[in-house]
Amino acid sequence: MNIFKSFTLTWWQGALFKWGIFLLGIAVGAFWPVIFSAYIPPLIIVAAALLAYVTYVWWKQLKSN
Repeated sequence: MNIFKSFTLTWWQGALFKWGIFLLGIAVGAFWPVIFSAYIPPLIIVAAALLAYVTYVWWKQLKSN
């Protein structure tokens, strides 16, 4: 089994995945706030960098079409 194999989701499957991740994040934050509170600034920086990269790739693909 190759977990890095490419696959395609429909829009509603992608939406379900995003909601699942979102709700998992809320659950983790609700149960373990003390553990993650010390890491909030690095987590925000990493999240911002990752989102900036995905936005760059999206914008580059948008402009090439």
